[in-house]
Amino acid sequence: MTTSRRTAGPLPLSSAKVTFVLPADTPAAEVSVVGDFNDWRPGVHALTPRKDGNRAVTVELPKDSTHSFRYLAAGGHWFNDDTADDQDGPNSRIHT
Repeated sequence: MTTSRRTAGPLPLSSAKVTFVLPADTPAAEVSVVGDFNDWRPGVHALTPRKDGNRAVTVELPKDSTHSFRYLAAGGHWFNDDTADDQDGPNSRIHT
């Protein structure tokens, strides 16, 4: 199961931090979040291990906006976030 979380922090009023979280072994390979906010470039936002056993990456996005994204694991395995705010065709969507 995938989870995305919004976190608060000292940001400009026009920005929001979004943290993408996956269990450490789902899938077992390296994973990055790829979306319109990074021009769909793999590896730009790679999830890294956390002390709680999950993997995560935090991305700063404009407030009051909607973004499409997917996860990409090693070996070209694409998958969605079932807990995202919305789905748009093959993509997950998040609203800030």
